Amino acid sequence: RRRRPDPSEAMLPRSPFTGEVRRAAASGRSRARPRGAGGGTVLLPSMLMFGVILASSGLLLMIEKGILAEVKPPPLHPAAGELSRRGGGGEEAPGDLDYEVLQDIRNRTIRAVCRQRAMPRSVWELPAGQRRTVLRHLLVSDKYRFLYCYVPKVACSNWKRILKVLDGALESVDVKLKMDHKSDLVFLGDMKPDEISYRLKNYYKFIFVRNPMERLLSAYRNKFGEIKEYQQKYGVEIVRRYRKNGGNSAGDDVTFSEFLQYLLDEEAERMNEHWMPIYNLCQPCAVRYDFIGSYERLNTDANYVLEQVQSPSFIRFPERQSWYKPVTAETLHYYLCNTQRRLIKELLLKYILDFSLFAYPLPNITSEFCRQ
Repeated sequence: RRRRPDPSEAMLPRSPFTGEVRRAAASGRSRARPRGAGGGTVLLPSMLMFGVILASSGLLLMIEKGILAEVKPPPLHPAAGELSRRGGGGEEAPGDLDYEVLQDIRNRTIRAVCRQRAMPRSVWELPAGQRRTVLRHLLVSDKYRFLYCYVPKVACSNWKRILKVLDGALESVDVKLKMDHKSDLVFLGDMKPDEISYRLKNYYKFIFVRNPMERLLSAYRNKFGEIKEYQQKYGVEIVRRYRKNGGNSAGDDVTFSEFLQYLLDEEAERMNEHWMPIYNLCQPCAVRYDFIGSYERLNTDANYVLEQVQSPSFIRFPERQSWYKPVTAETLHYYLCNTQRRLIKELLLKYILDFSLFAYPLPNITSEFCRQ
């Protein structure tokens, strides 16, 4: 049914991206149309189309401990100033029009979700365990007045390296040393309540996000394929729990399906930080972040943040280590298409806030796509 126009909309400023979003939506609808009455599978929408759906029509999102909150449709046009306050501390985020649309989608969706009655408005409204988690992941630079919520498997080691250089504990971001993730770093959780509140209110706050399934695959390949400590601590238990006669495993042969089943059986709040949902780690409703950077545009977004906090010009975001093997789209699709669809579908619910808040597309695991 055609929606009757709201007279109040005439009073709102026109979004610069509305035309682009509508054209993208129309294009996405034409691509997603079934091919025939009995054949063909409707493909999942593109990133932009998925974000448009989230930002314009709302959906049921999974909240903590199984509570479902209905997300009301956000306004068609943002109120003046709202986009800049969320997207980049009063200045435009870097990038081309597509990326600006993505930032707009994220901003609208976060506002729509976080204004729900069940959502926390500050860290002090969080249960004690959730508050400890987010405060433990917020790193502090008092000299440059910023807070960075680090997310494992989203280039957090390089950001910690930068913080150490800014604080004078490390000579250069290019120093080839094994990263110590605790020493020479200041965590917001180690401060007094009034010190915490002051920094949350007055400091520049940012996080970096990544496609949830890509992040999980990166954690799986790294922790169970390379690090003995994780193989012994988690791998042995996973194999014993989900495999017949798996008692003799050294934990270095965990399958991706076994890992996903383990994630389904774990409470999100008790997960290891390397696969805990970003929502639980950084609580974007309780902490009003000034900028959300993307792993997909890591260097550009990171250098933008460094400019915003007025770091010295000689400090730049480190280049990716030569030994690092990134997860490619082809690798991710291979793993997903060779995993039971039931596991993938159930796991999406567990990470739905990461997909929806940060406008990442749900993975395409249709038979037609996987055959390709």
